[in-house]
Parts: sequence; C-alpha cells; structure tokens
Amino acid sequence: MQRTGRRTALLAALTTAVLFAAPAVAAAAPPASTIDVSATTVRAGSTITVTEQLYNPTDFTVTGAKAALYTKEKPIVDLVDLVSCAGSALSCAPYLSSFRGAVGDLGAGESRTVTFTLRVKEDVQPGQFTLQHQFAGDNYAFAVEDGPAVTIAAPDKADVKVALTATPRPGLVARVDYVVTVSNTGPATATGIRVTANPGSSRTIVSTTGCTRSGTALTCAIATLAPGASAKAKFTSEGGFFAWGAFTATAQRAASTPADPNAANDTASKKCTAYTGLYVQC
Repeated sequence: MQRTGRRTALLAALTTAVLFAAPAVAAAAPPASTIDVSATTVRAGSTITVTEQLYNPTDFTVTGAKAALYTKEKPIVDLVDLVSCAGSALSCAPYLSSFRGAVGDLGAGESRTVTFTLRVKEDVQPGQFTLQHQFAGDNYAFAVEDGPAVTIAAPDKADVKVALTATPRPGLVARVDYVVTVSNTGPATATGIRVTANPGSSRTIVSTTGCTRSGTALTCAIATLAPGASAKAKFTSEGGFFAWGAFTATAQRAASTPADPNAANDTASKKCTAYTGLYVQC
C-alpha cells in the first residue's frame, strides 16, 4: 500500500509540472484591415456602404494612417462615385485608383473604422468586381488584400406602353368614347404608373372611368402592372351641336417605376373629324 501511494503522488506531481510547464497560446492579432459591404448585388445608380476596419499590429506608430479602398478588375473611380464617408479625421477623397479616408496617426494596438458611402455610376456596365482594401500610412503600408466580390446587375426596366382607341357615339353633340389601354411589356413589374390624357381642342369631358379630371385634362392612375399585364381607363368627350372640324385626343405615360427603356410607345393619339354634332368620323 505504501508503494502504491508513492506512485500515485509521483504521477500527480508530474501531471502538475507538465500543466504548469506548458506554454500559453497567444491570441492571434486581428488583420491590419478588413472590410464589410452593405450589399453584394447592386445596380446602376444605387448606393452602398463599405466599412473598413484598421488595426495596427506593429510595435510602433503608423503615421498618417489611411483606409484605402480599391477594386481589382479596374479602378474603383471608374465604377462608383464617392458620396461621403464617416470616421475619418479628414474628408475622404479619390487618390489615383483608390478612395482613401485618413484617420491620423495610429499607435501600436490601436484601431479605427472608416465607412465609405458609394453610388454606382449610371453608365456602368453589368459585371462583377472584387473589392480590395489596405491599411496605408506615411511611414508604413500593409499589403493590399482581396475583399468580397460585388455584382453589378442589369438595371431594372419596365416598358409601359400606351394605346388609345376612339368610338363615335350617335347623337346630337359629336360625342366620342375613348379607351386608354396601358400595358407592361416588362421585363420588371411597373409601379406608380400615371397616364395623362387630353380630349383635344374645343372638346368637353363629360364622363371618366379610372381617371380624374382637372379642366380639360385627365390623369389616370394605373398603380401596378406585372410583366404582360394591362389595364384600361375610359373617358368621353363632346363638341356640341355645332361642332365642326378635326380634333385629336392624346394619352401619354407621365410616370412609372422602374425606368422605361422605350419612349417611342409612351404616347398615343387618335384624330377624329366632326361634321356638325350629328356625325363624327374617327
């Protein structure tokens, strides 16, 4: 029993010695720079933010520290415009093929954050680019590192087409019924569609469906149309018993979202001729 007890005590002592002798594992230092982007798919004209974190892992002060932002495939200044930035000691600005935000001197172990707000240029072509980032200073600069890939998608478009038909109505006042047909040929869903219409000179609007009247002008709110969908609005005009001569009614797209790529089909017109109020030909 005495020999067994000695062995147990010796094993415990050796285990304690090994544990205390084992070196502590130091925590890995953060990288000199990292970035985070608010969206990885953007379109022409859209705005994104890129947040760059700087950390000084050296044992000396980096003077004139700056957050630098690039793109790999082509200069970032050709793809986006700098709207603003936050966190920099001075205003951010383009520098050669990069955007830079100065944060002043950065001591050993210190960190700073700069957030760039960028707007994709209106004329940029769809494609993919790789964001790159760098901690740069006046006395020392770290390597340029690859960040996330950002896709510039094809812009949303919805082609809203306007058509107009006219049907003379028998009577004594040269009455004509009009139908405004609004269709969306896509490819995206169209929202906020608004069409304006006018019955032509010397005409009086006497009824509407789907439109509101202001004097001799009409505004027809269509709201939303999915690709391939259409909607109709109607109005009726009169010229009176003594109506005579030609008149032209028009309808035109006044607003819709997203952008309409084809202005050629935004307007429609219909010419009619009155031969007194008894007879109208369209």
